[in-house]
Amino acid sequence: MQNSQTKLAIAALGRDMGPPVLAALTAIFADEQQDLVKQQAALAKDLSYGEHERQVLDIYAPQKASGLKPVVVFVHGGGFLKGDKGSDQHWYNSNVGRFAAREGYVGVVMNYRLAPQFTWPSGGDDVAAVVNWLKTNIAQYGGDPTQIILLGTSAGAVHVATYHQHNSEESAIKGLILLSGLYGVTPLDERDTLYYGPQAEYAAKHPLAALVNTTAPLMMVCSEYDPPRFQAEFVGLAQARLTQQGQLPACMVLSGHNHYSIASHLGTADTRLADEILVFINKLCG
Repeated sequence: MQNSQTKLAIAALGRDMGPPVLAALTAIFADEQQDLVKQQAALAKDLSYGEHERQVLDIYAPQKASGLKPVVVFVHGGGFLKGDKGSDQHWYNSNVGRFAAREGYVGVVMNYRLAPQFTWPSGGDDVAAVVNWLKTNIAQYGGDPTQIILLGTSAGAVHVATYHQHNSEESAIKGLILLSGLYGVTPLDERDTLYYGPQAEYAAKHPLAALVNTTAPLMMVCSEYDPPRFQAEFVGLAQARLTQQGQLPACMVLSGHNHYSIASHLGTADTRLADEILVFINKLCG
């Protein structure tokens, strides 16, 4: 569970975003996540899934595992303009791959091409390229190519949703987990237009309809201290799903966390979200 000291420290950061908040957040979890780094080394690093220098991925696998395991692919955030999969020296984002491996799955953490040089739908295309690479290659690293779960946070959730938007007729993946993403409920801000283009073009590009209508297993999460826009996206998608399908997908509002900690705390003693993710995956891959 989340201890009171951590809860108060995250609450003090409020709903703001930016480098100072991220730095403070990573300091909160540094000790626990550094321990996870020591326990769970990468099985393979910087494997190319495309021709661009950012089209690379790392693989984390359970120690002494037998048989092929479900594969959890993590797509990091960064506002479409930045972000990195992490490394042994920088645990942020790589913690999700390590967490997956510790829980008995094969964890894959990917980089993708960034705006403004690469615009919509490049992020979704890169997720598709990773899925295709995994179908051919992941078995040699202990992963089951028929049991792939996509997990994205913030811009990464957008890219996972875009992948599904453009590949919804395929059965290449088992399910989608979206953390604090943008789905088409609220208007673009100026930063987002560097990836999506003008607001006037957004309606034809966002993944809301695909997420509302899909029968693919879906889990969606936001945090207590997410900025209001991300909470509105969560609530809007949930309401649209309820209206369209008569029931909600797996949903969670994670108390005591903010936009950055929603993914970066995975692997720590606070297992509330981790437990829900494990239940979701095990239902699909059990």
